[in-house]
Amino acid sequence: MSPLLSFAISFALGCYAIASVLVLGRLVRGPRAQDRVFALDLLYFHAMLMMLVLGIRYRSDVYFDAALLIALFSFVSSSAMAKFILRGEVIE
Repeated sequence: MSPLLSFAISFALGCYAIASVLVLGRLVRGPRAQDRVFALDLLYFHAMLMMLVLGIRYRSDVYFDAALLIALFSFVSSSAMAKFILRGEVIE
């Protein structure tokens, strides 16, 4: 791996880590439920991106499969939480 690619991957992982910490603060002290749902969805997104970058770094397909699972769980949980906020129940 070239030094430039190694630096770019390390920089990207650092940026995602800092952004995740900031979003975690929004998740904890968000004034409304919608803010907390959005923050949780954004944390899922950051986790998926970190898995993709780690997959590039270690040249392994397992990380890409994990990123796909994280994206699936993100979609299901976001839609369930949005339905709960709108209607007050998830299962009708």
